[in-house]
Amino acid sequence: MKGHEPAEASILHLRCRPDTTETAFREVLALLEEFSPTVEALPPSAALVDLRGAVRFFSRSPYQLAETIRLRALARLGVDTRIGVSSTYTVAAMASALPGSKGVRLVPPGEVTSLLWPLEIEALHGIGPVQARTLRGYGLHTIGALAAMPTSTVVRLLGGRAGRLLHERSHGHDPRPVTPRRLPLSASERIHFPHDTLDPAAHRAALLDLVVTLGTRLRAQRLAATTISVTITLADRSTVTRSRRLPEASFHTEDLRSPAYRILDSFALQRARVRQIAARVEMTEAHRVARQISLDDTRESRLLLEPVIDKANARFGPGTVGPAATYRHAADHALRT
Repeated sequence: MKGHEPAEASILHLRCRPDTTETAFREVLALLEEFSPTVEALPPSAALVDLRGAVRFFSRSPYQLAETIRLRALARLGVDTRIGVSSTYTVAAMASALPGSKGVRLVPPGEVTSLLWPLEIEALHGIGPVQARTLRGYGLHTIGALAAMPTSTVVRLLGGRAGRLLHERSHGHDPRPVTPRRLPLSASERIHFPHDTLDPAAHRAALLDLVVTLGTRLRAQRLAATTISVTITLADRSTVTRSRRLPEASFHTEDLRSPAYRILDSFALQRARVRQIAARVEMTEAHRVARQISLDDTRESRLLLEPVIDKANARFGPGTVGPAATYRHAADHALRT
């Protein structure tokens, strides 16, 4: 069993607060990459880091590195984090959930069972609520009680793969390496109204302006959107966000506009006062997208016109050519931020 554990506590698990924005989370991931190239993003607000190279490069202990990361995230980015450091993914993740008053907890290999075994069974990393209820039904209320059972018994209770996996984790064993993984590519734009507005036409025009801008960016960067999200900020500063996955990835403004309008209509704003509208797209490389010719002549004509409009705007300035609706409302109703 000892072969499952690295020789030192070199895996760091970081948790941001649940309300951390995607932008702030991306900044935290960039901070982590200053310490190690082996960073695995765990959306929406957690990450794993392999510290082995950083310990040698910076001549600091894993705990000292964790403290430095937490302080920099707070001072530089204003993001409060909780960090656990141990020899495996499972234990580091559980340590970050129990970091103590200083926000950092190191669990050396020799102290793994003293941390895990007294905890309630629900605290075991990776266990589901149904699995936890099943184990409690058989009197296994703590992680230590699960660890004390023979593997064969746990397999009969939870099934083959799940039983063996959770039994291993109850002993702190977890062979999973840190696998570098970034967040999906994304781009966002937002428009802030100088005055909270009730005008549905202004809401729609502002969203169209955002979609046009995002479409232009996608084509310029040779990227294609796979999902579009719209976020509405109301006068009381509350927000609501909804997303739609595109039928197929696209960089055409028209393919972004239709789902964006459907999202806006689904909010049923009616007489709601809107302070800000934001749109975001998740993206992939455009060369991976198959272009299918439509039988709609009007649509094909608009698509052929897009590169001409892009060239005009690139030469004479953004917004030189665009939908009439955006010009009719933008000057009086909205400011891009």
